[in-house]
Amino acid sequence: QVQLVESWGGLVQSGGSLRLSCAASGGTPSRYAMGWFRQSPGLEREFVAAISLGGSTPLYAASARGRFTISRDNARNTIYLQMNSLKPNDTAVYYCAANFLTMSTRARDYDYWGQGTQVTVSS
Repeated sequence: QVQLVESWGGLVQSGGSLRLSCAASGGTPSRYAMGWFRQSPGLEREFVAAISLGGSTPLYAASARGRFTISRDNARNTIYLQMNSLKPNDTAVYYCAANFLTMSTRARDYDYWGQGTQVTVSS
């Protein structure tokens, strides 16, 4: 059993920055590909970014590319999402997730999920 514990988000003004973190424990979390998803009320959970076991070839949603950076520290079993130039449309609950070995942009492919953290971007 893998547990994922996310940092809390917060309220950020448009144009600001925020870094989310997700610490993994149990199982062998360093062997999992990991990702970030987000969900707004009434909408399906959508892909934001994913990172491989070794941290190479990260994937980004078009809405995140150029503004967000995903990274991982395997020694600390932690992944990060650095979010810059935030916009009101980035407002959502953000979730980290772990996937056995393979990166994916589909939420259904992930095996473990964090509790979610609210990020609100004001105008």
